[in-house]
Amino acid sequence: MKAVVIYYSLEGNTKFVADKIATYLKADTIRLEPVKEYPKGKASKYIWGGKSVVFGETPKLSSYKFNAENYDTIIIGTPVWASSYAPPIKTFLKENKICGKKVALFACSAGGDASKCFQKFEQELDKNEVAATLSLIDPKVKVTVQNDQDIKEFCQKL
Repeated sequence: MKAVVIYYSLEGNTKFVADKIATYLKADTIRLEPVKEYPKGKASKYIWGGKSVVFGETPKLSSYKFNAENYDTIIIGTPVWASSYAPPIKTFLKENKICGKKVALFACSAGGDASKCFQKFEQELDKNEVAATLSLIDPKVKVTVQNDQDIKEFCQKL
């Protein structure tokens, strides 16, 4: 199995999980970076990030190399913004048609439930079956044995 972890991370939680998954699966990684980065910090990240989700924005991304033909499994990671995935992921999905691949999704949040985020992902993925999902709360800040176990179990499903 040849896998790739594609992710966007604003404050490092999603990167933290992406790196762990890539290590377990010996997968490639692609970090999506918007040309104009979103602000960090409590109020401004929620205002700008939430606005971007609500208005369906697709920010221009810095250059990255991805060819779906090179992979059997595509793992996509995002922070949860306004009950959805981050806009850089939306840009990636518009730029790259992923068909006939095993797809897995993971989301990091400060509050918990990522089910709406996963539902929106699945609508966007069109005809791709999602093999596994993983939701974690602030995994970089709240490092736990359970989080590590959940990540390993997620990887084992792939």
